[in-house]
Amino acid sequence: MTRLEPEAILPQDASTALLVGRLWDPETQGPRPVLFHEGELLDLFDHANTVSALLNHDDLHGVLEGVRQEGARSWNLESVLNGERGRDEPHLLSPVDLQAVKACGVTFVDSMIERVIEERCAGDLTLAEQMRAQVLESIGGSLAGVRPGSEEAARVKEVLVRAGFWSQYLEVGIGPDPEVFTKAPVLSTVGCGEDIGIPSFSSWNNPEPELVLVVDREGRVRGCTLGNDVNLRDVEGRSALLLGMAKDNNGSAALGPFIRLFNDSYSLDDARQETIRLTVRGTEGYTLTGTNSVQRLSRPFEELVGAAFGPHHQYPDGFALFTGTLFAPNEDRNAPGMGFTHETGDTVQISSSRLGTLTNTVKPTEKLEPWSYGIGNLLEYVLKMNNPAAHPHLPAHHG
Repeated sequence: MTRLEPEAILPQDASTALLVGRLWDPETQGPRPVLFHEGELLDLFDHANTVSALLNHDDLHGVLEGVRQEGARSWNLESVLNGERGRDEPHLLSPVDLQAVKACGVTFVDSMIERVIEERCAGDLTLAEQMRAQVLESIGGSLAGVRPGSEEAARVKEVLVRAGFWSQYLEVGIGPDPEVFTKAPVLSTVGCGEDIGIPSFSSWNNPEPELVLVVDREGRVRGCTLGNDVNLRDVEGRSALLLGMAKDNNGSAALGPFIRLFNDSYSLDDARQETIRLTVRGTEGYTLTGTNSVQRLSRPFEELVGAAFGPHHQYPDGFALFTGTLFAPNEDRNAPGMGFTHETGDTVQISSSRLGTLTNTVKPTEKLEPWSYGIGNLLEYVLKMNNPAAHPHLPAHHG
């Protein structure tokens, strides 16, 4: 378990930020939506049984203001962070619950090159450096500024194809339509302080620090959070049809620490200017740093959301949308030419001055606590908690 302090996970302007999340409540043995306020986590269950229901509320800000004024059951954030992670201690969970978890890939033209390289190497990381040089030489060294779907993008694609570098990643990287895929099942994401997993069948993998948009059932972006789209480069490199195997494993999607809702202090335009920082610290003293500059996204948020939601697809509980990453580590960790890959015990920090810091520790997927709390468990809990006789010493719940 990673021990944390409030100042280590909160945004620098936490006093004006509107932060909501989820907490495991040992007293009722279930998850509670919470609002951060002056060092405390205020219980929102009486107003919304889930974060999904909260974000779908037409008077979201009014509900939260009312909770601040009226008071509610609460937990001290510092005590929560310093407690043990288990059913008998309060601890932070991923800040989303019933939302679908979607992700956009190849949303930075720069990172498209790395996807082409993975494919050309067929998952063999020892060939990556040579392939990278060949691809960059064929396009003149850079794709910066190329707008997907434009005539210029079509010309670049033609050059790459003519040079023998045709790839399906070219279509989603510089073509008219972005890649959107399902990243993780509902309720499977892990939160700040929890472990993330790397399966034993992967030997070339890395974190993907991303801005994650949180969208309601009407397709409105209500806020955002930080995410780690853990990626198995060797698996996806073997075939794009192995995307599920590469992306969806226990502990492979981390979100948090909180969702920052849009208000006067933070807007969607502020989110467009985010710089997401990554730090990986190994137990052997190794350190990797990098950044993901959201302002360099090759497609606007509206285009990404529109590709996921619309007349062709609805999400009655809303959805979380990973927006992609510019970051792909190329530096060698162990042997020359072998690039970066995770080791057990790595501490991964994904941070932003406006969104806080998401911290997780890498473990073998097979050694993680099995994912056991699903939709059926949540439904049973909500039904139980809305029965006033179940917990007569707690305030009545109105769902």
